Amino acid sequence: MQLYLIRHAQSENNALWEYSGSNLGRNMDPELTMLGRQQAEALARYLASDQANPETTDDPQNRSGFGLTHLYCSLMVRAVATGAVIARRLNIPLLGWPDWHEGGGIYLEDEGSGELVGYPGKDHTWFQDNYPELSLPPGVGDSGWWNRPFEERPQRWERARRVINELNLRHANDSHRVAIVTHGGFYNYFMKTLLDLDFSKEVWFVFNNAAITRIDFTDQELRLVYQNRLDYLPDELLSAG
Repeated sequence: MQLYLIRHAQSENNALWEYSGSNLGRNMDPELTMLGRQQAEALARYLASDQANPETTDDPQNRSGFGLTHLYCSLMVRAVATGAVIARRLNIPLLGWPDWHEGGGIYLEDEGSGELVGYPGKDHTWFQDNYPELSLPPGVGDSGWWNRPFEERPQRWERARRVINELNLRHANDSHRVAIVTHGGFYNYFMKTLLDLDFSKEVWFVFNNAAITRIDFTDQELRLVYQNRLDYLPDELLSAG
């Protein structure tokens, strides 16, 4: 399996933090900014380049294309919006995979108490009306997909182990090229778990908006082919997120 982890394009919360350094006014489930939509379009064009005839071996920089066979996204709006642009450009199905959501889930901080309060998230009807190309997993109904308290840190480590196990179950086939649109914080939980790093050490994998990381899984080894790839974006479309 070739795994391509993609961070969603710039969201309204990313822009808020980048320009103010504050979470004041944070949206529990933000949309993409105009810059984010431009990033998503550029990302989709790049992933579609030479899509019809990608080489199958010895192409660590994807110079002959990506040839994606599967495309997933978390159910947070910024990831769905990014994934939908890719799905339309590549003409492949977009599948929702809730466990790839950002750390914490859908929540806001209560201004009075400071408590982090969980909210429902978007529901089945909202997704159908706004992103009909998205295939939702079972269980997403009219009451939202989250409907839980704020996700604490130990739960994120558990979730990282869970998605690794599920990836291996779904995509043990060597020919699968799997792209997942996810989030910067959870990406770090996933990478540290996958690479079996010491969780007590301060290690951070930079993962900009619309960046791509490629990891190859073989019978013999795990290969981190590249990380936080952004060379396809012009300077004016870069954002830290």
